Formats: sequence, structure tokens, C-alpha cells
Amino acid sequence: MSPKALMKRAKEKGLDIIAITDHNTMANCSAYHRVAAKDDIAFINGVEIQTSEEIHLVALFDEADDASAFDKELYESLLPIPNDPDYFGDQVVIDSNENIIRCEERALLNSSTWTLDEALDKIHEYHGFCYPAHVDVHTFSIIGQLGFIPDDMPIDAIGITAHGDRDRILADFPYLEKYALIRSSDAHYLADVGSGYAMFYLEKPTVSEIRKACMGTEGRKLWNEKEEIK
Repeated sequence: MSPKALMKRAKEKGLDIIAITDHNTMANCSAYHRVAAKDDIAFINGVEIQTSEEIHLVALFDEADDASAFDKELYESLLPIPNDPDYFGDQVVIDSNENIIRCEERALLNSSTWTLDEALDKIHEYHGFCYPAHVDVHTFSIIGQLGFIPDDMPIDAIGITAHGDRDRILADFPYLEKYALIRSSDAHYLADVGSGYAMFYLEKPTVSEIRKACMGTEGRKLWNEKEEIK
């Protein structure tokens, strides 16, 4: 998805805030950020991390410096296994004009050597907001891999899929009631952008505000899908 095409699609779907969460890298965030600013779309630096247990975590950052420093450490945690472009495709890094700057040669589809606990510690070290991704699917989810979510895990929310049945999820896993459930598209193709989304009551479009909304503090909140929008 090119930055311009993605922003066009986001505007068509009425999205005010987006996050790019490529697999184990934030190399393309700056290019998308610049294009989003031109289209008046709030942009959040993000990444989807695959831990050594093959659990997917979403990490979001307000500050570009924090995101960049975290990304460097994440990259170093990846095994130096080369990508196979004939099988997995080219891993391109682009600029805001959609020119290819380089191709990433290290395979990004592999797991980080960080354990779940280590990944969480690193995310919080760089002031990130973190939640397990798509917990309602079996593959690469924390529930699919561990069978449960530890009570003392320092996470800010829970991620669910675009079309996940919230009531069914809570019926199957009642202990998720204490978490804010963030629905997202997890779009790998342009047509999927906006297929799932979350609505927040915020003062401004930042990660720190989203954290407040998930905690339900200072008048911020995550819209309950059963509520009537007023």
C-alpha cells in the first residue's frame, strides 16, 4: 500500500487517526507520517512485534525519537536470516514520494529473540502503549500460544479482529472484561483498511490520550459498541 493510496482510502472510510504497524519494523513510518500530515490525518508510529513465543504485540509511540530508538533495538533482536524475496516478496523501504530507498535484506517475518516479558519491558522503557494483537484468533495470538493472559501482565488494552464478535469473545474469555477491547482492521491489503476500527473520546489524537481512554480516566473513553452515538 503506497502512502498516498492509503491516506486516500483512510479518508474515504472516515478515519481520523491511523497507525502503521508493519511486522517487526518501523522503517516506513516516517514516510507515511509525512503524507498523513498533508492529508490532515493524525498518524501514530507503530509496529507489530512477533515475540520468541510467536505472540503478536502492537506497540504505539507518541514520540518519534522513542519510536526510532525502540526500532533499532527491535531490529537488533531479529536473527540475521536473509529474506527470500522470491517467496516472501521484496521488503521495500520508501520515501514520502513513494520512491524505493532500499530493500531490507534481513527477514522480518521471523520472531524476535525477545520473550513476551522482554518485549513488554522494552516497549515501556521507550514510553510505548502496548496490547496483544487479535486475541480472538488462534495463530500468533497470546491466547492461542499461551492459552490465557497472565493477570499481572503490564498491558494497556486487548486487540481484536475487524469482524470479531465482541460478545462471543467475552463469553469465551470472561476475564477480558477488565480490559479495553480495541478493534482494528489489521489490513494487509488496501481494500481492508477501515474494515474494523475503534472510536475514542479524546482531547487530542495521541497515544497518551488513547491510554487514558482505555483506562477511562479524565473523561476520555473507548466507545462501547453497544452505545448509541450521540
